[in-house]
Amino acid sequence: MANIPIYDGDPQFVSGSSTPFGFYDSDADFQADAVKVAKFCASRLGYPIVDIELQSGSFFTAFEEAVTTYGNELYAYKIRENYLSLEGIDGNYAETGSLGNYNDKLLSPTLARIIAISEQYGVEAGSGGNVNWYDGLIPLTASVQEYDLDTWAVEEGVTGSIEIKRVFFEAPPAIVRYFDPYAGTGTDLAGLLESFGFGNYSPGINFMMMPINFDLQKMQAIEFNDQIRKSNYSFEIHNNQLKVFPIPDSSDINLKIQYLIKEERADAAVSNGSGKITNVSNVPYTNPIYTQINSVGRSWIFEYTLALVKEMLGYVRGKYSNVPIPGAEVTLNQSDLITAATAEKTALIERLRGYFDETSRKALLEARSQETEFRAKELNQVPFTIYVG
Repeated sequence: MANIPIYDGDPQFVSGSSTPFGFYDSDADFQADAVKVAKFCASRLGYPIVDIELQSGSFFTAFEEAVTTYGNELYAYKIRENYLSLEGIDGNYAETGSLGNYNDKLLSPTLARIIAISEQYGVEAGSGGNVNWYDGLIPLTASVQEYDLDTWAVEEGVTGSIEIKRVFFEAPPAIVRYFDPYAGTGTDLAGLLESFGFGNYSPGINFMMMPINFDLQKMQAIEFNDQIRKSNYSFEIHNNQLKVFPIPDSSDINLKIQYLIKEERADAAVSNGSGKITNVSNVPYTNPIYTQINSVGRSWIFEYTLALVKEMLGYVRGKYSNVPIPGAEVTLNQSDLITAATAEKTALIERLRGYFDETSRKALLEARSQETEFRAKELNQVPFTIYVG
């Protein structure tokens, strides 16, 4: 086996061939720092006092991996912070849009996904949503109290299982059965106010001559009369089996219902995600631009590069645990290097994630709230000025 040259203290970075992926090779800052980091790591490992059984490319590879790891952690944090606002929006910016990727974009929280979730409540409450409600008319039959709505749906050609949302089986409102023996007499005020539409709701004279509580008591009396002295309009519905009260005495009534189709509600939960952000793996973030990483980020990258280099050197030295020399043997520090590298990598990742968590939107708002509270307490200690007039 030919002798392979090891690190000689003079790393030379060649764009396009010094790193495995070449993510940052065209970045002038990356090229300059790659050489400096190689010298830094070699010196920290004891060069030139001891040989470093690596090549310049080993240092450059570790440096590229450290930058990529930093970017992955950074953008994973950004995705966690903003995913509720990101899901469902167009994710093709990198290929087709003018925004490029999200690396340099300010992402503002939106209510889009919360609104999408609330649409489900709107469907059930009948106040909107993304599932259609349909109207239907059920002909009531004299002396028949129970009606199978599933059978009715089949007869009407409704496809799919239905769920009844509303049944319009109510007594006429009290206001249309309002009686006032004095209405329309005298000066014909009822006819006078008909031009305003009042006559359709209550005798027009009462809008002028009686307090509003009189009308309310009248309508309440009508409703109590229906409940106590007459059969009240009502219904029960269980498993699409409708039972109406009172028993119909005529076959000339069409009972109106509103319903939805269960399959449409299930289908509304799934939408076409083509070209949209559907999960954290297709949020359009790319590798960071090294030039834009500040000194805080670069310092972390340098330390992580050193940990990776230690790990590589440990595996290289682990091929031979003892090296014979004239009159003795040299024991290599493979286990020490790998142990130290593993601990340092774990600590650095935890430190970076902790730093990101401390600058999250939630943490910053909590800190601002505490700062406001402490400032108020401090101001309360300031003596109030006594004004003497």
